[in-house]
Amino acid sequence: MHGMNEPMSDGAKIPPAALRNRGPILDELRPRLPATGLVLEIASGSGLHAQFVAAAIPGLQWQPTDPDPDALARIAAARARSGLANLLPPLRLDAAEPASWPVARADAIVNINMIHISPWAATQGLMEGAARLLPPDGMLFLYGPYIEPDVETLPGNLAFDLDLKARNPAWGLRDLAAVKALAAHHGLRFAERIAMPANNLVVIFRKAAP
Repeated sequence: MHGMNEPMSDGAKIPPAALRNRGPILDELRPRLPATGLVLEIASGSGLHAQFVAAAIPGLQWQPTDPDPDALARIAAARARSGLANLLPPLRLDAAEPASWPVARADAIVNINMIHISPWAATQGLMEGAARLLPPDGMLFLYGPYIEPDVETLPGNLAFDLDLKARNPAWGLRDLAAVKALAAHHGLRFAERIAMPANNLVVIFRKAAP
């Protein structure tokens, strides 16, 4: 998220971090996603991950979403250029308003770099919506930086947290314990914590059986 952005062919900007982390994220997604089915991506942003994963795992239908009309237009343009049959047209979706989500079910849900760059209400909505849409044992896959109670927060992440809060007081790195508690409240059990490059984490929850 730091440094110059790399332009896409339609003039949009891709954060350099997204170009760096798409491979490691795919490496963690690939063995955990179902072989077939629908993957709902919440807050697709530039659409880089949607296109990258859809190309790598053609058996899955990948549904990108975002609340921002400009992001949706960029994703739609990238989808048209890609020609990927399993990359679905993007849908407008606000994570903070799960009752209005335009998707009735999903075999897995993926959320990359949203929780720290959105109000807490977006995380609350994400958990509520995931609990409603996922099947038993369905995966909610989160990626991003967190603060952990028993792990020293590195200076880079502390500085990033201060920068986020300066840009918007409702943003900031979340306490992973609070995210876990919120997930548990909605019947999503914590399954895995995976350390990733650049002080990020993959955090995986699974919908508990009824």
